[in-house]
Order: sequence, then C-alpha cells, then structure tokens
Amino acid sequence: MLTVDLPRRLLAELVGTALLLAIVIGSGIMGERLADGNMAIALLANTLATASGLYILIEVFGPISGAHFNPAVSAVMTLRGELPRASLVPYVMVQLLGAMLGAWLAHAMFDMSILQWSTRIRSGSGQWIAEAVATAGLLLAILRAPAGRASAMVAAYIGAAYWFTASTSFANPAAAFGRMFSDSFAGIAPSSVPGFVIAQLIGAVIGTGLHLALQPATVMAVQPNAPGSVDALSACEHRTK
Repeated sequence: MLTVDLPRRLLAELVGTALLLAIVIGSGIMGERLADGNMAIALLANTLATASGLYILIEVFGPISGAHFNPAVSAVMTLRGELPRASLVPYVMVQLLGAMLGAWLAHAMFDMSILQWSTRIRSGSGQWIAEAVATAGLLLAILRAPAGRASAMVAAYIGAAYWFTASTSFANPAAAFGRMFSDSFAGIAPSSVPGFVIAQLIGAVIGTGLHLALQPATVMAVQPNAPGSVDALSACEHRTK
C-alpha cells in the first residue's frame, strides 16, 4: 500500500464504503423493480452488480487506503501491524458514516424517501452461522490472496457467497449498519444487526486463525553466503556467466 497521509486514506474509505453500499442497495432496488416478483432474478442482479462494483472499488482505492470498507478487515489488519493502531477508530468511524451515506445516496437516485428504517428481519441460527462463514471466507481470501489478485478473489468470493450463504453474505459490520437505513431488498432490520455483527466478528477471528494455521512452519534463517542462501546463489550465477 502506498504511504499517504491519514486524511486521504480516510477519504478513500469514506467514499469507497459509500459507493459500495450505494451499489449493494441500488442494485437491489433496481433488481427487485425489474424482476416482477422473481426473487432469484433480483438476487442475481444484486450479486452481479455487487461483485463487479467491489472489484472496481478495490482496484481504485486499494493503493490509497487498502480498500477495507469493513471494520472487521481493519481490525485484523491492525492486529497484523498493517494498519497503525491510531488509525483503526478513524477507519471504522468513516466506514460507518460512508455506509449510511451510501444508503441515502441509493434512495436519492431512485426517488425514494431518504430517511427510512428497514423492516426486513434477518435472524436465527442459520443466518448467524452463514455470516460467520461468509466473513471467515472473506478474511481467508484477503489474507491468502497472491500479490495483485486480492480484488478479483474478494469480488468472486462475495459473488459466490451471495448464493451459498443463507444470509446473502453481508460479511461486513459497516454493511449491516448501512443497510438498516434502507427498507428495500437489501435492507436489514435494526434489531437484527447486533446478531449479524457478532457473527461477523467471530467469523473474522476464525478466518484469521485458519490463515495462521495454513502458514508454513518457520524456517531457520540462512546465513549470508551459506549454501542455499540468496547471496550464495547470486554469487554462483555470477561466476557461471
């Protein structure tokens, strides 16, 4: 990640999260309106728009802020030392604000009432397990993605998780927060948000733990110019030229 000042990183997280929620909620509204009651078609439209939009947003904002758009991801990156501890709270605050603004933006684009609360109940053990699985998989994809491939892997995973999880894969506390402000296809009732957030945080811990468990065993450091070291191999190549 490029080294930039905190205000620019926060702006990137704010705008990126707002656009992500506008994509999720807006495509849900459009899909539901055009699907004529066919929920499978509406979900498919929502999935394709979200996966495509997420890929673009990560590519655009990743070099600036890391393109977290997700408090769970920011918390894990802080624990890994990739995000300064002093930046965690500001990151989470702008992500939550961006999520709310994104919901309002979607409403404005579709001539809906800007201020509203969702009435869509999403609760129960199946939903919570699904959110834990979705978030664990998301963190695993992020942490194990080869360099330069995180955007494609994350977008593809979220697109798949929309269909194989009972919760349609929020996998993001900020998304759950923002979607409670929209009484639309993608909304979630405020009373359902705490259960989702707790499950997401548990999933983040599981995903991080799986990543660590999959790490190779620590290899003893090789002394410079010892057989097999990078320096020794370089010297050997030099002598054979």
